[in-house]
Amino acid sequence: MKIDIHTHIMPDKMPNWVQKFGYGEFIHLEHRNCKACMMKGDKLFREVEDNCFDAAVRLKEMNETDVTIQVLSTIPVLFNYWAKATDGYETSRFFNDHIADTVAKDPTRFIGIGTVPLQDIDLAIKEMERCVTELKMPGLEIGSNINGINLSDEKFFPFYEAAEKLGCALFVHPWEMMGEQQIHKYWLPWLVGMPAETSRAICSMIFGGVFGKFPKLRVAFAHGGGSFPLTIGRIEHGFNVRPDLVAIDNPVNPRDYIGKFWIDSLVHDDKAMRYIMDVMGEDKICLGSDYPFPLGEHHPGKLIAEMNFDKSLTEKLLFKNANEWLNL
Repeated sequence: MKIDIHTHIMPDKMPNWVQKFGYGEFIHLEHRNCKACMMKGDKLFREVEDNCFDAAVRLKEMNETDVTIQVLSTIPVLFNYWAKATDGYETSRFFNDHIADTVAKDPTRFIGIGTVPLQDIDLAIKEMERCVTELKMPGLEIGSNINGINLSDEKFFPFYEAAEKLGCALFVHPWEMMGEQQIHKYWLPWLVGMPAETSRAICSMIFGGVFGKFPKLRVAFAHGGGSFPLTIGRIEHGFNVRPDLVAIDNPVNPRDYIGKFWIDSLVHDDKAMRYIMDVMGEDKICLGSDYPFPLGEHHPGKLIAEMNFDKSLTEKLLFKNANEWLNL
C-alpha cells in the first residue's frame, strides 16, 4: 500500500476571475491545440499535462506506479492570498468543491485536503470548518508564508486553535519564495528558494511557539522539510549563542520539537533519505511525490523501495505515518 500525501490537482475549467473581479492575476486554464495553459491574467504561466486535471489519467498513472491513495491538494499558485478576502474565499470554495467532487467519485483512491483564504482569519476558519464537517476533509494545505507574514505571527493563532479543535491536519507548502525576483535565473526559486522557504516556515512555527501552544496540531511540511534537517545544528547553535535574537518568543531548544511534526519523503537521494530519517525520525516521514510536476518523484515510493528497508519500516514510510498524520 502507498499513500502519497503530496499531490496537486486543479479543475479543467475555472471562471475567469480577472474578468469577474476586475483586478489581479488570478489563474485560469485555457485549452489550446491539445495543450493546457495556466494563464495568469492574460499571460502564460505554465503549460500542464492532462494528469494535472483529468482524474482518469491520474488513476491510470497511479495504477502504473502502484499508488493506492493520493492526497489531493490545490496548486500553491491558486492560494490567492493576495486577493481581496471575499474573493479569496470564493476561489477557495471553488477549488475545495472540485477536490471534494473528485474524491466522491473515487473515495477509495483519493483523499482531499482544502485551501482557505488566510488573508482573513475569520473567513479561513469558516471555510476550514466547512472542509472538515461538510466536505469531510481531514486537513488543509497552507502556504509557507501569508503575503510575506511568517506563520509565527499571533494573528494566525486563532486559526491554529480552530484546526487543533477540529482535528484538522495542516500541510505546509512553500510558495512566494524569499528573494524570488533576485534568483529567477536557472530555476533557482524552485531549486534553492523552496528548500529555504520550507525551513523558514518550520523555524517560524518553532520560534513562535506554535507547537508548544497547540500541542495537538498535526503539521506536515513538504520537500523533506527543505533545508531544515541539514541546518538544525546551525539553528540550534544560533539559539544557544544568541538567545537575545532567537529565543525572544520561545525559550525551548528548537531541537526539542523534532518529532512534533511530519515531513514528506521528497529528497531524490538515498543518502539524504537516510539522513532525514536519522535526524527527523522514521515515524515522522511520509511518502510524498509532488505529482504531477517535473520536480516530483516520477515513480512515487521508488526511492524508499530501493533502499531495502525491512517490511515494518517500509510500511511506516509508505502509508502508516501518513495515516497517523491525517488521523485516518
